[in-house]
Amino acid sequence: MSGIGALIIGDEIILGRRQDKHFARIVDILAARGLKLDWALYAGDDRGRLVETLRRTLASGDIVFSCGGIGNTPDDHTRQAAAAALGLPLELHADAEREIRARYAETGREVTPYALDMGRFPAGSRIIPNPVNRIAGFSHGDHHFVPGFPQMAWPMIEWVLDTQYADRFNHNPVADAAILVWDGLESVQTPLMIRIESEYPGLKVFSLPFLGSAERRRHIELGVRGDPEQVPPAMELMRREVGALGYEFSEK
Repeated sequence: MSGIGALIIGDEIILGRRQDKHFARIVDILAARGLKLDWALYAGDDRGRLVETLRRTLASGDIVFSCGGIGNTPDDHTRQAAAAALGLPLELHADAEREIRARYAETGREVTPYALDMGRFPAGSRIIPNPVNRIAGFSHGDHHFVPGFPQMAWPMIEWVLDTQYADRFNHNPVADAAILVWDGLESVQTPLMIRIESEYPGLKVFSLPFLGSAERRRHIELGVRGDPEQVPPAMELMRREVGALGYEFSEK
């Protein structure tokens, strides 16, 4: 089955002028539906690099959520880059145009050619409704492009998931558990980690070292993630063997 990726676009994030909020929220949105994020990329507002990046992600066959750069100002390049990566022209989407005109009528503004540019998407695209200001995002295949504004992007991503991928929800439930191994060394734990993954193929072992501070002792957060039925016996084995190695441990 294809994976799920996130592409987060914007010079402000790359230059550190704004902190990204999309990554953590996308992880939460997916988790609420029994899904997980397989990868994430950050990119600035550079059209050439975006074209190269999108060619790679389009070739992957993954479901991709792209946040940012679909406006109509000179620093917005995502629509044009998507069209170039797909080898398609930009076309004014009839549904997007209708939404733009309706929004401008609501606010008493004149619809300009620049405003309509926000509805020009690669030919054959589908719109993603924007519940905040009616300026649509777009989908092409399994790539979904939404604005950089969190209050718009997040409900639009949820709409895409709920309308297009509900059949994937909660197919592979995941559980995790961990212990804190005090003064542990990863090199000493490695054979145990390999053994657990071998005996419990539905799990992945994780090891997160903490070097210690004035407030807390050095330790390793050692745990497993995956098939809920395999987690309890794997953790029982882990506790037993960590104790046999002479280490103290606490439940996470």
